[in-house]
Amino acid sequence: MRVLARTAYLLTTAALMSFGAVHMTSANEELMKMSSDPKNWAMPTGDYANTRYSKLNQINKDNVKNLQVKWTMSTGVLRGHEGGPLVIGDVMYIHTPFPNIVYALDLNNEGKILWKYEPKQDPNVIAIMCCDTVNRGVAYGDGKIILNQADTTVVALDAKTGKVVWSVKNGETDGSKGESGTAAPMVVKDKVIIGVSGAEFGVRGWTAAYNLKDGSLAWKAYSTGPDAETLIDPEKTTHLGKPVGPDSGINTWEGEQWKTGGGTTWGWFAYDPKLNLVYYGTGNPSTWNPVQRPGDNRWSMTLMARDADTGVAKWLYQMTPHDEWDYDGVNENILVDGMEVNGAKHDVLVHFDRNGFAYTMDRASGELLVAKKYDPTVNWATEVNMDPNSDQYGRPQVVAKYSTQQNGEDTNTTGVCPAALGTKDQQPATYSPKTGLFYVPTNHVCMDYEPYKVSYTAGQPYVGATVAMYPTPNSHGGMGNFIAWDAAKGEIVWSKPEQFSVWSGALATEGDVVFYGTLEGYIKAVDTEGKELYKFKTPSGIIGNVNTFEHRGKQYIAVLSGVGGWAGIGLAGGLLGAEGAAAWQAAVAGEKAPTEEEKSISTAGLGAVGGYAALADYTTLGGQLTVFGLPD
Repeated sequence: MRVLARTAYLLTTAALMSFGAVHMTSANEELMKMSSDPKNWAMPTGDYANTRYSKLNQINKDNVKNLQVKWTMSTGVLRGHEGGPLVIGDVMYIHTPFPNIVYALDLNNEGKILWKYEPKQDPNVIAIMCCDTVNRGVAYGDGKIILNQADTTVVALDAKTGKVVWSVKNGETDGSKGESGTAAPMVVKDKVIIGVSGAEFGVRGWTAAYNLKDGSLAWKAYSTGPDAETLIDPEKTTHLGKPVGPDSGINTWEGEQWKTGGGTTWGWFAYDPKLNLVYYGTGNPSTWNPVQRPGDNRWSMTLMARDADTGVAKWLYQMTPHDEWDYDGVNENILVDGMEVNGAKHDVLVHFDRNGFAYTMDRASGELLVAKKYDPTVNWATEVNMDPNSDQYGRPQVVAKYSTQQNGEDTNTTGVCPAALGTKDQQPATYSPKTGLFYVPTNHVCMDYEPYKVSYTAGQPYVGATVAMYPTPNSHGGMGNFIAWDAAKGEIVWSKPEQFSVWSGALATEGDVVFYGTLEGYIKAVDTEGKELYKFKTPSGIIGNVNTFEHRGKQYIAVLSGVGGWAGIGLAGGLLGAEGAAAWQAAVAGEKAPTEEEKSISTAGLGAVGGYAALADYTTLGGQLTVFGLPD
């Protein structure tokens, strides 16, 4: 009872802390109005529902073949360019990887730079960013541009001048704990929602809400730990319809392992204004060696629905209990109203997880409606149990052959599909209300995975596994597919193979065109049946998200090029040669570092270097914005 009483007190306190600001919804109303105008691209994912859908139709399936480059701009930065530009009225805002430069560009004057903000950060943060120095974008709200810096500093900039309005530390900015920032913020009502990266360094993940006005902390919810710190009500917060019970974020860990348990929150946020719920996923538990952390390791690998004002969790769903493969659950959640599933209509959340399963859930209750593989070669589990009366309900049914836990330490488990980077990493999908389908960029990659014992030291890599990646065997395509998905049925409608993983965010439009980018650097347009209509090769591989906007009556398409991210870390991090790979191995694997040069290179970058070695034959580093339009 003392535990319950203390939890109730602290949760109430958290609610009271933010109560004074709840009525201040003007920023939220402004943002909703802006995002409903298709001329803008006012949020990182286009809207609160993360649909990445635009009602613009000037560019359509009949004339998209006529697209041409209208203007370009170099960002002045190499490494991987994830995310995409914001467009608000006559101004475009773009960002870069570390050092996280932000540019404001005047669309009325050929993209003239109105202002530039370049933060001063401790360069030591570069060494603790596990999978490239990426940043997924800036957010807008109340006349401010919100930047989440690599060193975890969250900065609000005056949208007109670029001057700092406020600045707060979301984590340790000197790298001493391995905490970093890569996620795009989301402005919800009067708050800025932001997460943290660093599970590969034993960071205990959290999501925080800062007051948009002054940057003061409104609430902070950890992924693991006691109820008072995870903001979980043991009697009201549910998992698959049942109360989670006291201290659920502790009792599935051994001892105090939850304190270095991972569950970081570097993906995308969604928001339902009617339910006032924020949705997001948590990442892998630390370490990658599952033998060292018995139990389900809650609440890593979990979809979370939290009250936007207080942070208190309404429902949770752990997709991959006791993760054995690094299948982070941070991918975007796409919200769709009135989807008919199994004969009944639901307002749903659709999530394409790294583990290879696509989930359709009732977003009010957390009821699991559909859980199906969106790549048929996924083999680590046979299915997700859908029987509510079973003690396995909602759990993936793990295949013993591919269980790194059962095979044990220092045993190489081979042929696991998908690889650790998942059937889809953070690259966001899109949804078209015209077709009722989701268009999904995917990876088609498998791996060998050998866990080993590792000790935790603050600020040092805490991985504990050697991974090798390669294209899915006996595959007639390449290392990726761009697919159309029916989330009500859990079925692939069509699949378009690509030579490399499709690592860009997709865009669907009212003009019956779907856009995406490739690692070689192509921006591509397909119709709603997957027929390719247009492609253009930009100067570097595309891992950014394709956006669209209208200016002076004309529709444009915009995308950031700049190869990198996990798939491109060999190029971006200089790991394709023996010297660079050996340095990486020494830093991450220590005494477990491979001594053979070939293996050292192939397993560097957490396995991605070998898997994507051929990428260097098709593209090279570069950071560029490219804007496309129809002929004048």
